[in-house]
Amino acid sequence: MEDWLKASAADLGRGIGEGQIDPVALTKTYLEAIASHPLKDRIYARVTEDRALAEATAAADRARAGQRRSPLDGVPASWKDLFDTAGVATEAGTALMAGRVPTADAAVLTHATAMGLVCLGKTHMSEIAFSGLGYNPVAATPPCVNDPDAVPGGSSSGAAASVAFDFAPIGIGSDTGGSVRVPSAWNDLVGFKPAHGALSTEGVVPLCASFDTVGPLCRTVEDAALTYAALGGSAPALGGASLKGARLLVIETIGMEDVDDIPAAAFEGAVGALTDAGATVTRGEVPCLRDAFDLTATLYPSEAYAYWKPYVEAAPDKMFHQILERVQAGGSVLAIDFIAGWARLRALRQQWLAETSAYDAVICPTVALMPPKLDRLIAEDAYYKAANLKTLRNTRIANLMGLASLSLPTGVPSCGIMLSAPSGAEGRLLRLGAAAEAALA
Repeated sequence: MEDWLKASAADLGRGIGEGQIDPVALTKTYLEAIASHPLKDRIYARVTEDRALAEATAAADRARAGQRRSPLDGVPASWKDLFDTAGVATEAGTALMAGRVPTADAAVLTHATAMGLVCLGKTHMSEIAFSGLGYNPVAATPPCVNDPDAVPGGSSSGAAASVAFDFAPIGIGSDTGGSVRVPSAWNDLVGFKPAHGALSTEGVVPLCASFDTVGPLCRTVEDAALTYAALGGSAPALGGASLKGARLLVIETIGMEDVDDIPAAAFEGAVGALTDAGATVTRGEVPCLRDAFDLTATLYPSEAYAYWKPYVEAAPDKMFHQILERVQAGGSVLAIDFIAGWARLRALRQQWLAETSAYDAVICPTVALMPPKLDRLIAEDAYYKAANLKTLRNTRIANLMGLASLSLPTGVPSCGIMLSAPSGAEGRLLRLGAAAEAALA
């Protein structure tokens, strides 16, 4: 049973389908691992044991009857604490929502439950999902699997830790500027962000609804594809995926600038492996990206504050000051600037597509730096701000340009390589990712 804790979600699903794994025993194994570990309260905000066991029992009955609903029927998953769960607190990592208990599940949780996934509980996250670092002094700061003194990445910090520390085979997170891919990279996981709108965000506490997406953090690309389908997407068949003839663009603009030595070397090693496997790799600039980045201070904080303002104004002293300052900045953005900013971004997205259309994916390091040390982030406000911006820089390319994006481990601890493709190309990206994963193994 200990082997189950390190198995891929797909392998667990196959074991259930072959009658070798009992979903109830599997779920109990995970619940016992969570309950007995000293880090559990830094990873899970709430464990939904009764729900998990009830869902596992139903999955076991379906398996015995030959009526499994999906390849992941009976497989447990954790859920970031901004997905509504009926009758269970959903607080988005902030004291502003303490005691908030929804009456219905989020749409993606409803779909996943219908497909047979077992809900283990809710994981900690950056406050209101507005930081890529994963440090949350209000709720909890989950650990980084590679460095006990460093932050784990955010905002889906607990989602990543739940998988990296063998507390779940799948973590469901959200990604507005990198919140699935950053903690995946820093914890050596696969992180998949579908394009905006590919999965429902109904019943998901918003940060910036125009950028918010839902995606899995897991051990393999196959797990990501199967989970994407369980959440409501359309997963491709991954068999026979190949890099032969694949055209990849290393995005020099922003993506390769000021990358720290370790992630830079890990990325170049990964590029070499992809080239050896048959991919054609070109390096180039896409200048319109700089104009898009100039819009971030207008578009992100203003939309975030439009939702969070009533909560913030009621009790600003309850917030971590770094998050408070960042979200309140949205209050000074004029409506005319927000509307003009979105018009400009839509035009830049079309320009991006035109300039990258010759390639199957653009690639760059997932994160340009290694996980920062927590003590320094606490002690130095200026360092926190600079590290947070640099952490989210590369991942934000896909959010701004409306892309699907996939982060893969490179084999170097806490270093990922990111592949991004246009909206609607999720299936192609996952097949490309499966081939890249094999080349990097």
